[in-house]
Amino acid sequence: MFKAHRPSSRLLRGTQHGASPHWSRAHDAPHRHLVSSTPSHRTEHLLATAGRRAAHLKFKYAVLAAAALIVAAGCGGPAEAGNSGQKLALDAPLPASVPDGTKIVVGDPATQVAFKLSGQLDKVEKYVKFANLSGGPQTTEAFRAHALDLGSVAEIPAIHATWTGLKVKIVASKFRQDAINHPIYELGIAPGVNVKTLADLKGKTIAFSPGQAQGSLVLKVLKKAGLTKDDVKLIELPSTGDVYTNALAAKQVDVAPIGGVQIKRYTAKYGKDGATTIPHGIRDDAGHLYGPVESLEDPAKAAAIRAYVAAWGVAQEWIDKHPKEWIAGYYVKDQGLTEADGQWLVDNAGHPDITADWSSAITRNQETIELLAAETKNPVIQAKDLYDLRFEAVAADAIKAGAK
Repeated sequence: MFKAHRPSSRLLRGTQHGASPHWSRAHDAPHRHLVSSTPSHRTEHLLATAGRRAAHLKFKYAVLAAAALIVAAGCGGPAEAGNSGQKLALDAPLPASVPDGTKIVVGDPATQVAFKLSGQLDKVEKYVKFANLSGGPQTTEAFRAHALDLGSVAEIPAIHATWTGLKVKIVASKFRQDAINHPIYELGIAPGVNVKTLADLKGKTIAFSPGQAQGSLVLKVLKKAGLTKDDVKLIELPSTGDVYTNALAAKQVDVAPIGGVQIKRYTAKYGKDGATTIPHGIRDDAGHLYGPVESLEDPAKAAAIRAYVAAWGVAQEWIDKHPKEWIAGYYVKDQGLTEADGQWLVDNAGHPDITADWSSAITRNQETIELLAAETKNPVIQAKDLYDLRFEAVAADAIKAGAK
């Protein structure tokens, strides 16, 4: 198994800590003090170790928050099974109605805002408690604590959760139309570093976050460029907050995958110093809702999850059809971004693709699994086993019904 360079945690003593996940408000920049203005191995070590420890603390806080929501909702977790005591087979038809008193805890903050803005919240609030967490590591930790029934993530978390023995299933998927021209990430290039094409990555130092979408993307980019991990130096850094852009600006790494508004802000802030970005030309648009199998085996919770997925699909359609309201209500009011930043994010994302046929997505996911398995020495699992196909058409059918 290959390992990215990981510095010793003893260098962390005396260093302040703070973590802000990659979906956080733009003005949160707790890692900025960790990067010096001149390259040094010590700074690089401090950045990596501080980020990992801070991220670990964030996981714990997120789990506690989700657990608190369950207590507040009067739900004791999977053991109560919607008070039915029955177990639903994973190939049994999904229940059509949600029993009274059913509660699920969902980590999907963006959709929570979309429900409020679109007036749909009353359709789900009687059976949904929202937890203010998202992203793979936090979501997986909350699943393990039996504190969460559904989470919003990218492509990798369901794979890594399965490799670590956690049984999960994907119940909804969203992609982007014209995905190559509407990527989530671009490759940020440090000032003064000459990288114009993927072939130029040879010999470069690249930020790497195993277990997250950015880490998988780096491996895919190397494969596309005809390079191996031995042709570059991978530096393990958490892809939280503005860690990657700070590391690039301080020339701690030559290249890092950066996403969202960080792309726009990185070149605006450091372009005068020679900072650039280049496209990677790979689909990176997968987004999923997934949950633990134990929640799907609870008939009441399975019904609630089905209803949530349907409402989620309608919410994604509303976001696409109401960009001005979404920018004002989510990006500006909720996330603290400027209207210009929100408009850039909307333009960059293009239009969603929520399909009733997951076959192509499963094929792409299988390719990702085989690439990661080869690099991490994990067993090759079957992508189709990660999907609960009973949900395949739920979101798309809800969108179609709402359009009539």
